[in-house]
This record gives sequence, structure tokens and C-alpha cells, in this order.
Amino acid sequence: MKSISTVDESEVGRRRRLNRAVKQSLRELGNQLALLNHRVGARLALKDIDLDCLDLIARHGPLSPSTLAQRAGQHPATMTGVIDRLERDGWVARERDPADRRAILIRALPERTTELVRLYAGMNRSMDEICAGFGAAELEIIANFLGRTANAGGAAAAKLATD
Repeated sequence: MKSISTVDESEVGRRRRLNRAVKQSLRELGNQLALLNHRVGARLALKDIDLDCLDLIARHGPLSPSTLAQRAGQHPATMTGVIDRLERDGWVARERDPADRRAILIRALPERTTELVRLYAGMNRSMDEICAGFGAAELEIIANFLGRTANAGGAAAAKLATD
């Protein structure tokens, strides 16, 4: 018969191994998604930062150039070049902000976005297949975990930016 301390120690060790496996899997996921994004960008002649900004605009836009710079973690002067490239290549448009006619908003152009959707279709199908193997309660836990992990990553990046 195992003593309570042996059970506790084995549970602690198991938890430590699982925590390490989660962290390693997240690192590998980050690497693989970065590679996927890099290859998608290469197919469309987009720099990595251009693709990142286009994604931010598509998900959260329209955005002001300063908001986009902040969300992308870029200097506003750098953002001007990114926006100029994206606009020149037909990915985004600069528009007047209806709430403040002096301000500019950057909007993704849907006619070009379909190219991105096509290139990410394989990954999206794979994600649908993976998610189909989980119940709603499990997906809720996974979504919560990933959301909290993304927030932790954002907080760590923000702390590094101010240190």
C-alpha cells in the first residue's frame, strides 16, 4: 500500500511533466504557425510584419495607424512603411474616420482577403477535424486555456517593452 506522501509526490511529478509537455507543445505550435505564416507571406510577396498587420486589421479593424502600431508592437514610423506597402499592393485602404474626419482608419480589402483564406484553408480544415474530436465542454476548456495563454503572452511582451 502506498503512503499518502508517495501518492502526492507521484502526482506532483506527473503534473510537472504535463506542465512541461504543455509548454513544449505551445513552443512547437508557435514555431509551426510562424513557419506557416512565413510561407503564406512568401506566396503573396508579403513580409512577416505585413502579414501580421494585415491579420490585425482583418480581425480588429478598421484601425488607426497608431492603434495598429501599438497592437503590432511597432514604431509608428515603421508602421507607415507597412501600411504604404499594403495599400500599394491592394491589401488595405486608408479611409477617413467617420467619427473624426481628420483621422485615418486602415481597412482590409475583402477582394484580396480571399487569397489569404485560400492559403490557410488546409490548416482551417485540419483545425475543424481536430475540434470535431472534442465535446463542447472540452472545447470550452481549450478555448479558455488558449485565451488565457494568449493574454499571458501579451502581458509578457508588454512587460519586456517597458523594461
